[in-house]
Amino acid sequence: MRLTIALLLLATTTPAAAQRQPHAAPADGPSRLFGGADLFGLSIAADPQISPDGRTIVYVRRAGDVMTDRMQSSLWLIDVATGRQSPFAAQGSSPRWSPDGTRIAYAASDGEGGNSQLFVRWIATGASARVTSFPGDPQALAWSPDGMRLAYVATVAGEATTLGKAPSKPEGAKWAEPLTVIDRVNYRNDGPGYVKPGRDHLFVVAADGGAARQLTFGAFDDGGPLSWTPDSREIVFAAIRGPDAERQVMNSDIISIDVASGAMRTLTSRDGPDGQPRVSPDGNRIAWLGFDDKRRSYENTQLYVGDRSAAAPRSLTAPLDRAIEDAMWAADSRSLYASYDDHGQRRIARIALDGRTTPLIDNVEGDALDRPYTGGEFSVSKGGVIAYTGGDANAPADVWVWNGGKARRLTQLNAVMTGAKSLATVRKIAVTAPDGRPIDAWLATPANRVAGRRVPLILEIHGGPNSAYGPSFSTDVQLYAAAGYAVLWTNPRGSTSYGADFANLIDKAYPSADYDDLIAAVDAAIADGTADPDNLFVTGGSGGGVLTAWIVGKTNRFKAAATQKPVINWVSEALTMDNTLFTSRYWFTKLPWEDPMSYWNRSPLSLVGNVKTPTLVVVGSDDYRTPVSESEQYYAALQIRGVPTALVKVPGASHGGFTSRPSQSAAKASAIIAWFDRYRTSTAAPAPATAAQ
Repeated sequence: MRLTIALLLLATTTPAAAQRQPHAAPADGPSRLFGGADLFGLSIAADPQISPDGRTIVYVRRAGDVMTDRMQSSLWLIDVATGRQSPFAAQGSSPRWSPDGTRIAYAASDGEGGNSQLFVRWIATGASARVTSFPGDPQALAWSPDGMRLAYVATVAGEATTLGKAPSKPEGAKWAEPLTVIDRVNYRNDGPGYVKPGRDHLFVVAADGGAARQLTFGAFDDGGPLSWTPDSREIVFAAIRGPDAERQVMNSDIISIDVASGAMRTLTSRDGPDGQPRVSPDGNRIAWLGFDDKRRSYENTQLYVGDRSAAAPRSLTAPLDRAIEDAMWAADSRSLYASYDDHGQRRIARIALDGRTTPLIDNVEGDALDRPYTGGEFSVSKGGVIAYTGGDANAPADVWVWNGGKARRLTQLNAVMTGAKSLATVRKIAVTAPDGRPIDAWLATPANRVAGRRVPLILEIHGGPNSAYGPSFSTDVQLYAAAGYAVLWTNPRGSTSYGADFANLIDKAYPSADYDDLIAAVDAAIADGTADPDNLFVTGGSGGGVLTAWIVGKTNRFKAAATQKPVINWVSEALTMDNTLFTSRYWFTKLPWEDPMSYWNRSPLSLVGNVKTPTLVVVGSDDYRTPVSESEQYYAALQIRGVPTALVKVPGASHGGFTSRPSQSAAKASAIIAWFDRYRTSTAAPAPATAAQ
C-alpha cells in the first residue's frame, strides 16, 4: 500500500534539493545514514513479565516484517542471571505467568480466520495447549491465585438495530447491502472503526482447557485489568454501568463479581474514573487509579487505596503531583510499585501506604517508534525484582532488570543496526518562556553536521496536548536528521509530567500561550548556535498538528510547515470525533451551538487568512479522532487563498495507527522532508565562535 499525495506535488524536487541527497549511498558501499528501509530492521521490547521467583522474563518482541509491511510480535524468554535469550512463541502477545511459575498463558492467532485464542505453555515440558475456542479476541488475561482458572475479557456479538425492512429478495438476486442503523452515542472508535453490535464482558476458563463461562452481561462494556482476590472467589474490574452509561465519558467504577454466583458489587461511586484495580496479596486492601472529575482538560491520575471493599479510600500520591500510569503491589502488601512521568521521563518508584515515595528507576522507555513520547511497562517478582522496558534516544526500548538498587540491561535488540548507522546526537537545551517559566526541550543534530555550522531546523510538536515528549528514540527524528535537519522537540505548557497546574495552564485556552513556549524554544536553538534562523520548519501531529496550523497563522518565520492529522475547526471536530461527548465537556465551557465564537476563536481555520507559509496537510484516511474532514477543510482553505499546499492521505491509517505500517511511516516522513527540501535554502555560514556548540 503506497502513500498517495494529492495533485502529485511531491513528485519533483527543486535543483537546490537535488544537490543535497544526504541519504544517497556512496558508490563504494551502503550509507551509514538512517533511512526509510531501516524501519523494517528495528526491534522493540514490550510487556516484560518476570516470573514469580525473579529468575526468568518473558517479553513481547515487535519487529518489522518487510513482506507483510507490519510489526509482528513474537515471545521470548530471558534468563535473568545470564541474559541468555531463547524463543518462546513465533507469534503471540500478553504473556502471563501462573502463580507458581510453572506455566505461561498467552494470546495467539488460532490460524483459522485471524482471531486470537488463549494458549498455555508448560515450562518444564515445553508443551502447549489451546484453552479457548471463542470468536472474540481475549484481552486482560489474569490467572486465579490457585492456578486453576484464567479470567479474560472478550467481545460478545450482538444484534444490529433495524428500522423497518426491505422487500423480500428474489433467490439469486444481487441487491445492495442492507441499511445500517446507528443509535449509539459513540458509534465509531478510532482504529476499530464503526462499532459492531456487541459488548465486552468477563469470562473464565479452566487453565487446562474446557468450556469458557461468561460472567458479566448487559448493554455495558467491562474492562481490564482483572484482579482476583487471594481466595480465587472474586474478580475485581472496572466498568461504566447503570442506566445512563452511554452518556458517561469518564465515570467508571470499581466492581467486584463473585465467580460462582455472578453477583456484583459496585465498590466506588464518585464522579470520575476509577480503574486498574489491584487486590493486595493479603486480600485486605484494593488499590486503584482515578481522580475526581472537575471537567478540566487535565487531572493527575492518582493512586488510591481502600479496604477490601474499597471503602475509606485515600490517595497515596496527591503530594507527588504526577499522574500514575500503573501500579502493582509488593508481595508483603505494605507498599506498591508505581510508574509515572516526570520532566519528560517515565520513572518507577516504591510507594508506601503512608505515601512515602522512594524513586527506583529513571530510564523507562515505551514502544512508540515514530516520535519520542514517554512510555514503558514493568512487572515485579515476589522478591521485588523489577523487569521493565528501558533505554534512551539511541535505540528503541530493550528489556532491563532492577534488583537491589542496580539496573541492568538484558537485551540489545538493535545493536547491529545502530552499530552500522551514524545516528543523530540528542541533548537537552535550556529554554525560558516569555513569562519566565522553564521549558524542557531536546535538540538532535545531524551526524554529518560540520562543527560550528548552522543547519536547518525542524520544530516537532507533540500531540495531546496533555502528553509529553522525552529523550527517547524516534524514527521521525532520525530520518529528519539524516536529511540534514536539526530537530527540536519540547514540552510546552499543557504538557504532562510537570504537575497538574502546568498541564492546566491551557485549560479552556488551547491553543494559546503554548505558542509562546514553542517560539521561545526555537529562539533558544538559534541562540545555541545550531539552528539557521533563515531555514526554520515546523511539523507536529494531532495536538501538534493543531499548533502547527496555529503557528503559521500567527507568524511567517517558518519557511514551510507540515500539519499532521490536525483539528482545524473545533465545532466540526466536536461533532464528528469518535468520543462524541469529550471535546465540548472538557475543552470548552459550553456546547458549540451555545457559544460558537469560543470554538471559532481557538480554531486554526480562523487564522487561515494570515497564512503565507507553504503548508503540507497529512492525515490517515481512516482517522476518526481528528477526522479527515478537518484536514480537507484546511487544505481547501489554503487552496482558495493560493497558499502552496498539498494533501497527503495515508491509506487505511487511523489516528492512533498513523505510522503502524513501516512503509507508510517511512513514506510519510519522506513526504515531509521532500516538502521542506522544496523551500530550504543553502546552508548558513558558521555560527559565531561565542555561540554554544
